Amino acid sequence: MKHYPHHLDLLPAMHAKGTVRLPGSKSISNRTLLLAAVAKGTTQILDLLASDDTHVMLMALQKLGVKWEHIDGAQNYVVHGADGVFPVRQADLFMGNAGTAIRPLTAALAVMGGDYTLHGVPRMHERPIGDLVYALNAVGTQIEYTGERGFPPLRIRRGHIHANRMQVRGNVSSQFLTALLMAAPLMARDHEVIIDVVGDLISKPYIEITLNLMKRFGVTVERNGWQSFTVPAGQHYLSPGSIHVEGDASSASYFLAAGAIAGGPVRVEGVGRNSIQGDVRFVEALEKMGASITMGDNWIEATSNGVLQAIDEDFNHIPDAAMTIAVAALYANGPSLLRNIGSWRVKETDRITAMATELRKLGAKVVEGPDFLRVTPPTEIQAASIDTYDDHRMAMCFSLASLDGAARRGNKIRINDPKCVAKTFPDYFEAFGKIAQNNLF
Repeated sequence: MKHYPHHLDLLPAMHAKGTVRLPGSKSISNRTLLLAAVAKGTTQILDLLASDDTHVMLMALQKLGVKWEHIDGAQNYVVHGADGVFPVRQADLFMGNAGTAIRPLTAALAVMGGDYTLHGVPRMHERPIGDLVYALNAVGTQIEYTGERGFPPLRIRRGHIHANRMQVRGNVSSQFLTALLMAAPLMARDHEVIIDVVGDLISKPYIEITLNLMKRFGVTVERNGWQSFTVPAGQHYLSPGSIHVEGDASSASYFLAAGAIAGGPVRVEGVGRNSIQGDVRFVEALEKMGASITMGDNWIEATSNGVLQAIDEDFNHIPDAAMTIAVAALYANGPSLLRNIGSWRVKETDRITAMATELRKLGAKVVEGPDFLRVTPPTEIQAASIDTYDDHRMAMCFSLASLDGAARRGNKIRINDPKCVAKTFPDYFEAFGKIAQNNLF
């Protein structure tokens, strides 16, 4: 991985303009790796994301006996599927801070049975997994907490599945439902599996990604709105042969916001109007703030139309990309309100508190609620040293505060611990420097 210093200073940039080729989507990459690993047949994965989180998944699969090769000197891989049962039945797995790895893998291992331990960095042991464990154990799996109840680390032993209907709460993390959906076909050899969602489901577009990829691997899920999902009996994961990973729509948000703030046009390549990622809807928020957006099959472009308009919006559907709006709000013509973002509190850090703390350093007035953030822009953006909380999105979002917008000028921004971007986008600051006229020093 790329070497970064302890901090990185960004000079004010008068204009943002250019084209960025996006790295692969983290959500698609880790789902695809696991589906390829449990499928029958060999899968070629093109343009897999190179990041800490995908490395965690690859190493875990390797420990579980899944064979894979990195080919062509690019981000292309060949994964030899294990046809529903991992060869290694006992393993100790380090999952870093990768929620997209530990949650689906926990469900798959619990359903297969074996003797496994899963653990990660300290923050991972603060991220909830109790709803997923409860749903699985209620039908006969045997998952134990080896630390604090409701959180990793976990010990998985062989259980005895005695029921085919599961329930899971939907209001903490959509990854719990994703994990159950992906594991369900491993249970549905002789009978259908039904998953009921209790309460409201957050981050619905991420479930759409899961269902889309499962279908690519030969499994169709029947659904009753967002409240119930049925995996018919007798379905098996089958390799599609080859699958391409889209560019990451969440990562696209930083560059598109830069175009909206600082002139543009800024174009991102690798994701477009036909994306399976819900975070492409980020552009709808930028349009409401006054930016011009154009889209092609595999690209999106943003251009400024002057001062950004303040926004009041429910961001439950795009929680990751919504962080970018919180920083873009520094350039708006009044207070902006980001609503229904409670899931921020159980991410890589408590993102509501972290965002409020760092925005205040820049001079903004911020009101923090249980599931909302109100950002009143400052008269002038202040120079600041931004703490990143080992959270890649904090580092990437706050780079935008170095840009000159129509309403106010950016300022010198110091990003502490910039290496945290390796979680999803190791080359982020190089890419940002190119569109911001090389404002790194």
